[in-house]
Amino acid sequence: MKTRTGGFAIGTRILGSSWQSEIGALIDWSKETGLDVIDIGRNGDSVAAPIVEAGLRVGSVDLAEWHPMISADKARRDEAIAKNAAYIRASAAAGPINHFLVMLPEDPGLPRDENFGYMVESFGELAGVLEENQAHLVIEGWPGPGALCCTPEGYRAFFAECPSPALGVNYDPSHLIRMGIDPLRFLHEFADRVFHVHGKDTEISSDNLYEYGSEQPPTFGKSVPFGGNHWRYTIPGHGLTSWVEIFRILASRSYDGCVCIELEDASFNGSEEGEKEGLLQGARFLTGC
Repeated sequence: MKTRTGGFAIGTRILGSSWQSEIGALIDWSKETGLDVIDIGRNGDSVAAPIVEAGLRVGSVDLAEWHPMISADKARRDEAIAKNAAYIRASAAAGPINHFLVMLPEDPGLPRDENFGYMVESFGELAGVLEENQAHLVIEGWPGPGALCCTPEGYRAFFAECPSPALGVNYDPSHLIRMGIDPLRFLHEFADRVFHVHGKDTEISSDNLYEYGSEQPPTFGKSVPFGGNHWRYTIPGHGLTSWVEIFRILASRSYDGCVCIELEDASFNGSEEGEKEGLLQGARFLTGC
């Protein structure tokens, strides 16, 4: 499967569900359904090669160490840098690899500018290893506890301090919409840094936004799975994302990556049948965009 605009290959991100645990079966299912790309977890050094040998593409692998890279303890940072460097080199046997992560600090209670400094130091050191192995770091902007590089301010400041071309963005419009950030404006600014795309969307409930606002939890209302008080993540086509325009922008900036469905949708998650259907519905929608 490919997107109509740009011809970008479509694939899936491993969910951690039991039916995806056997990589051989997942490869077979992907090939049977026309999904050409698989995002995998922290086992890129062992699983990436079989995927490539099967004629499929690896969209991204999770970087081995996340939180210790943004630690106040220099010894922990140094150890994490060494582990990640070894993992990047081992994964490179399968070809150029995108290493995925969220910039989550070990201690989100520290001042954000302090954690920012630890992040810059660690990834500044790791950048050379990525460059040597034709690899990229792709940072997702999930606004988790203390997360850095979620907003234009965060990404812009990081790239100013760490300008290596190996450091980039995992573009996921669902997080931007959730935070009230224009995903198209963001893409226009950072498209040259985008090396991977997640196919995930966000629905906003105007009624719930009126009822609860966005600044405090409700007293009686309940948040939905894979969502909050007034928003929820969905498959592409069930939310607000302008996918055709996204692909137009990416094509105009010579993006040569892919788009992988990250299934976090209460309408589909929870069973093998539902998850497969959600992945395929999202992929089929993108083929028309």
